[in-house]
Amino acid sequence: MANVIVAAIWNWRLPLPNDPNQLHELDLQNYSKNGTFKIDSTPSLRFLNKAAIRRVSSDPWRICTVTEVEETKQMVRMIPIMVCSFIPSAMVAQTHTLFIKQGTTLNRSIGSHFKVPPASLYAFVTISMLLTILIYDRIFLKIMQRVTKNPRGITMLQRMGIGMICHVLVMTVASQVEKHRLHIAAKYGSSAHEQKELPLTIFILLPQFILTGVADAFLLIANNEFFYDQAPENMKSLGSSYFTTSLGIGNFLSTFILSKVSEITKRQGNGWILNNLNASHLNYFYALLAVMSSVNFFLFLLISKFYVYKAEVSDSIQVLTDELKKKKSKA
Repeated sequence: MANVIVAAIWNWRLPLPNDPNQLHELDLQNYSKNGTFKIDSTPSLRFLNKAAIRRVSSDPWRICTVTEVEETKQMVRMIPIMVCSFIPSAMVAQTHTLFIKQGTTLNRSIGSHFKVPPASLYAFVTISMLLTILIYDRIFLKIMQRVTKNPRGITMLQRMGIGMICHVLVMTVASQVEKHRLHIAAKYGSSAHEQKELPLTIFILLPQFILTGVADAFLLIANNEFFYDQAPENMKSLGSSYFTTSLGIGNFLSTFILSKVSEITKRQGNGWILNNLNASHLNYFYALLAVMSSVNFFLFLLISKFYVYKAEVSDSIQVLTDELKKKKSKA
């Protein structure tokens, strides 16, 4: 990728030929020997095509092949999708942090001798995720294959979109649950300086944990599959890194949002996120996250509308086979 970008910048003053066949490209045999595939030039992101302008140089930082340019284009096209996955990744982070902290304020007793560890509720995310995957593969996928005639049932971006909608629902439900929890806290006179255990079962948090598992089954799996599948054959590892990058940045973004909201609301005199959750307003914070998720979803819809999927590998193999047959027949 770096070679192509540098070469395109280096050649930015050179005129781009009207005929893509005049751009630098290796013979088909070079690709077949290496088990790779030749990719034809496309008109999108035309600036990068300048990296393949023929010139008297063999320096890879000055001239690249059309295939290298197209591979770079494919990676660049996925960047907006990756950016749209930052907010959902930030939503996932709440499951490990604020959701668990909410549990510490609730009645965790089962019987007279056992208390549920708040962090153990995350097991319901895993369970609901596994059940959703099972239902998706055994029932939903088969139904959608018949309806859409698509072997995948629905596209990867559609699956990601469903996951994003689920994240909006997660935060909406979490906001309502927290509103009820705060009502109970006020009813039983919880002090602003003392966080007492409320007479409300911890299992009231189950809906938001279960919905998170459903969202992950759609979004995280589709995210990983999308970045790996749509990456060029020579850049699969880089495609996978897009997925892990989105998770990492999402966690940083979650911390940033939480700290800024806490700082701003404290300055206004009524902090949303305090050490004592019974004196906080997490319901407002969750509502804010729901709004952010909604805005991100509509942005994702706009970007997805213009995204062009990479051709399947099977199609590339067929094209390569046909071209080799033509060359042999001419010879």
